[in-house]
Amino acid sequence: MPIDKIFKDDASEEKGERARMASCIGAMAIGDLVKTTLGPKGMDKILQSTGRGHAVTVTNDGATILKSLHIDNPAAKVLVDISKVQDDEVGDGTTSVVVLASELLREAEKLLASKIHPMTIIAGYRMAAECARDAILKRVIDNKEDPEKFKSDLTKIAMTTLCSKILSQDKEHFAEMAVDAVFRLKGSTNLEAIQIIKKPGGSLRDSFLDEGFILDKKIGIGQPKRIENAKILVANTAMDTDKVKIYGARVRVDSMTKVAEIEGAEKEKMKDKVKKILAHGINCFVNRQLIYNFPEELFADAGVLAIEHADFEGIERLGLVTGGEIASTFDNPESVKLGHCKLIEEIMIGEDKLIHFSGVEMGQACSIVLRGASHHVLDEAERSLHDALCVLSQTVNDSRVLLGGGWPEMVMAKEVDELARKTAGKKSHAIEAFSRALVAIPTTIADNAGLDSAELVAQLRAEHHSEGCNSGIDVITGAVGSMEERGIYEAFKVKQAVLLSATEAAEMILRVDEIITCAPRRREDRM
Repeated sequence: MPIDKIFKDDASEEKGERARMASCIGAMAIGDLVKTTLGPKGMDKILQSTGRGHAVTVTNDGATILKSLHIDNPAAKVLVDISKVQDDEVGDGTTSVVVLASELLREAEKLLASKIHPMTIIAGYRMAAECARDAILKRVIDNKEDPEKFKSDLTKIAMTTLCSKILSQDKEHFAEMAVDAVFRLKGSTNLEAIQIIKKPGGSLRDSFLDEGFILDKKIGIGQPKRIENAKILVANTAMDTDKVKIYGARVRVDSMTKVAEIEGAEKEKMKDKVKKILAHGINCFVNRQLIYNFPEELFADAGVLAIEHADFEGIERLGLVTGGEIASTFDNPESVKLGHCKLIEEIMIGEDKLIHFSGVEMGQACSIVLRGASHHVLDEAERSLHDALCVLSQTVNDSRVLLGGGWPEMVMAKEVDELARKTAGKKSHAIEAFSRALVAIPTTIADNAGLDSAELVAQLRAEHHSEGCNSGIDVITGAVGSMEERGIYEAFKVKQAVLLSATEAAEMILRVDEIITCAPRRREDRM
């Protein structure tokens, strides 16, 4: 048996150069895949699953595209992970992060070919990332003190985020909606309170923000359709007829009258429960479980609106919004917190009837109703809006903003270049490479718009040599323009996350010198 054989038969290993090459190539392939979705003129991808029903997703969101791919290359998986984390952490910049990381690796590969050690490259990248971060820190704009300006900043950030998505046609409309929704949260980043309801039909422009709370249910039969000054009890309890709840109990009766007695007792039990619930002095009862006809009838007689089967998210949110707590026992009414709202009524959206609670206690919650041509459009609209909401809620807490449109990358590249000239030794090559990778983002944005990227980036670089320059690529007119006048802004937090995650991911992939794939488990023949 040969000595070098440690692994089982089917396991494979890649060493040194080959391993590094495999990881660089995998990462670059992923970068090239999502590269075309970057920027306002980025294209969408259709993802079709091979499962039942061949579900089709049309999306522009980097994280969604990468999440849906099944990838074999280990280095590519690292990039998928960073885009997921970027999506969870700040919501936007999922494509940029992958493009930047793959460009860093592409540059690193050239350096490795000219015999520079990976650790030297990593050290250079580290220095360059620090330098780039300081460069944009110096240039942030913070308008927290001036609410008017801050609001306009937020609207601009939302418009920039929505620019590259399906909502770009009506971005003013949606940006206003997103900013209003986030201001209602009063600084919490909990997006649970913003409910997004998707109803096919109409066009995207018909979407609207509703301050109240909308529950996707119908009002039961014979119950009041409209209640003013509602007191709401939110509950999670079984309102079906109470069976004898001892398992394995058998009741033997010797005549039909006894059966009727038992049934009567069950009914009485139910009546008592309903009485207890009504003792809270409520006029709206929302339950998570189902309500049988009999209790429903009792509620209707008492003039109480009973809503059954409100799904759990709906219930939690309703409790949050109306200021009530979810109750399961009703013996002591004074300890239960009831929810309040000014008006409950039934509204129609498209074809469907929904229940609308308006004038709610906590001003924090609101519902955004999205209309659109088809489910695919609605799903993509929801993803885009979610990105905008994430970014805004982060920016409300960390109010620093930057200009957009490739401006931050050029500022960083300029500082990093200067650092490279001051640094002695081989590291300077790596630092220079980092600045080239940064410039790749504005280049890609221009390429996707079908512009001459080399020309534009050269112009940008020249303009950035004058102090306090705020030029970026204006994709709409296809020239270099002032980002401040165009109102193209981005959140500092997003840019910082992109920079740091991409650098760390590239570093991690560069450290690899061996890839071991273990042997697949064999299926034993059961014959």
